[in-house]
Amino acid sequence: MPCFHPPLRRRALAVASSFLALPAFAQSTATTATTTIVITGNPLGRDELAQPTSVLSGDGLTVRRAGTLGETLDGLPGVSSTWFGPNASRPVIRGLDGDRVRMLDNGGASVDASNLSFDHAVAIDPLAVERIEVLRGPAALMYGGNATGGVVNSIDNRIPRAPLPAFAGRTEVRFGGAASERSGAAVLEGGAGAFAWHADGFKRRTDDLSVPLYTPIVDGEALAPTTRVRNSASDSQGGALGGSWVDDRGFFGASLDTYRNHYGTVAEPDVFIRMQRDRLAVAGERRGLGGWFPQLSLQASHTRYEHQEVEGSGEVGTTFKSRGNDLRIEAQHAAIGPISGAIGLQSETLQFSALGEEAFVPDTNTRSNALFMLETMKAGPLQLSAGLRREQVAVRSDGDAPGATEARFGSAEERRFAPSSASLGAVWPAGSGWQFTASLGHTERAPAYYELYANGLHVATAAFERGDTTLGVERSRNGEIGAAWTRGADSVKLNLFETRFSRFISLEATGAEIDGAPEYAFHAVRARMRGAELDGRWRIAEQPWTLDLTGGLDLVRGDNLDDGQPLPRVAPMRLRAGLEGGQGPWRAGVGLRHADAQDRVPANDTPTPGYTLVNLWLSWQTQIGPSDALWYLRLDNATNELAYNAASINTLRDLAPLPGRALSAGLRLRF
Repeated sequence: MPCFHPPLRRRALAVASSFLALPAFAQSTATTATTTIVITGNPLGRDELAQPTSVLSGDGLTVRRAGTLGETLDGLPGVSSTWFGPNASRPVIRGLDGDRVRMLDNGGASVDASNLSFDHAVAIDPLAVERIEVLRGPAALMYGGNATGGVVNSIDNRIPRAPLPAFAGRTEVRFGGAASERSGAAVLEGGAGAFAWHADGFKRRTDDLSVPLYTPIVDGEALAPTTRVRNSASDSQGGALGGSWVDDRGFFGASLDTYRNHYGTVAEPDVFIRMQRDRLAVAGERRGLGGWFPQLSLQASHTRYEHQEVEGSGEVGTTFKSRGNDLRIEAQHAAIGPISGAIGLQSETLQFSALGEEAFVPDTNTRSNALFMLETMKAGPLQLSAGLRREQVAVRSDGDAPGATEARFGSAEERRFAPSSASLGAVWPAGSGWQFTASLGHTERAPAYYELYANGLHVATAAFERGDTTLGVERSRNGEIGAAWTRGADSVKLNLFETRFSRFISLEATGAEIDGAPEYAFHAVRARMRGAELDGRWRIAEQPWTLDLTGGLDLVRGDNLDDGQPLPRVAPMRLRAGLEGGQGPWRAGVGLRHADAQDRVPANDTPTPGYTLVNLWLSWQTQIGPSDALWYLRLDNATNELAYNAASINTLRDLAPLPGRALSAGLRLRF
């Protein structure tokens, strides 16, 4: 049972009580809520998940899309972003980031270097995505210890899984925003008999980010006040081709996609990153096989990733390369009495290399193989689940290159780990629209290659980072309880959680300086993360407009139990409130997002002031010839408030505020 510090608990309970009281006054409707089946983390294809989830798709995703996944998801319950300017913003879930949030591409590994450094972008553009699923809390059972904080799965239809009409598609154009975005995307799909095909392409260009007037701080010195974040422009493009053979018992297909992104690094005024990722994926599923395993699914991918950090002179300073392979096989077994479930195999390899003056990690090879199982059963009204996962992980460093002028990484060596994870969950549909959930879990994560072998100046963080080759697996225990109420258009969801780490691999200042930069070292500490998430929607009017009141709260508190200090880069308590209305083809909304000041920071960090942002949007749906058209307008940060992200690394926070007031517009056509 999660336990909270008394002041934190009182604030959470007070706000929760006010929200839970609102449904009693909300107007009831006879409309039945639509069930959304969450694909991620659920190989059984059912909607009984004890884990809290968020799903963005359709018109909601279209209006919400931003330049990065982090920006697109920021503000969902429990989700913030790293915000290294507008081009490199990775999702943070419940205060955990980096190698504790698993980024997936259609359920498979998304290979890039975004977990290595805050200035490295995620190699997935939201323009190409049809649906995003977010699992909050440990999902290590299905995806390994890298999912200790949660999972973000970006889903498209590049490998069609169902029959398609002869020809269909969508196009979208977007203009404006704080970065003066000019972007467009097109998706074309079709089918002939058992064959289905998919093609897509997108392009995005932006200028330096516009923000309220502020004074940038670089290396402790104030620069001239400005309304632009320096070196934050970008130019990206990509596309894919895919096809599959589909019938009423399954599918088998393949896709090939490419992504290019050139963007400024913000931390350095004249350095930009030239990134490219190419990915070949295959996937298939067969149902109705009979015997012990009536359903089998498979997916595999090979990814080649490279990015170069280019100086203003055009000289390439550092080149990062990754080669990744991912294989996943899942088999649903026949029911054994009241028990049904699935077993699976997952295998991944990652070859990483860094060449150049800023390479602070040696060439490494990481291999991971895992077996997992998930079983469910009905016990009266309860839906019970239990799962196990066992991994074998090997991380090898090639050490210093032959003839290296400076010995930093030592000789070649390899570390081996055997992480194990287990979970128990229960879902209780209590009637009258209520559902209660509870889960317990144990998660282990093998250290990442940079946590073991880093030894050098990391320019993006302005710190000398040092790994620890003696690190063991990161271990945590977690508990969560949840309650959800739904009646027609009205709903409330509340989750309370706590995770205790007996070994939390933390990057912390040692107090020393090397080559004029502060030294930070990876080491294991005892830590605790605990918090609450509340989300609600209430229909307050049906005529002449439907009006919905929306609101939410999330808070998380992270503590280093060894030294009593707060953990770094944890978002403060955040409140959301909004009003959404619709009549016929028109929909509109206004939303307020408030973040408290974050003054619970470790000694080497600085507090972040709070802020309140006001956002407005308007959409109109109509027909243009045979196409369904959605026009939309957004006005973000209407009051032009200067705001900073507490989840950003402190060396960049004062250099890159959140976007200022900006109007954006777009058009999406479906045909």
